Amino acid sequence: MAINEGRLDRFLRVLVGVIAIGWGIYSQNWLGAFGILPLTTGLVGWCPAYALFGFSTCARSES
Repeated sequence: MAINEGRLDRFLRVLVGVIAIGWGIYSQNWLGAFGILPLTTGLVGWCPAYALFGFSTCARSES
């Protein structure tokens, strides 16, 4: 598994994931659990959809 997410992409995914999970806890709604996906991919740095389509947001030096 090669990293296929750049720094900004990873940061935004983690931010969106934390906000979604926080919203789900605050509103007591199970839909906040969907925040786990962007949080996990942001922390790991690998997105299966990017890999499937051969896409990467990494700078050349990060690959």
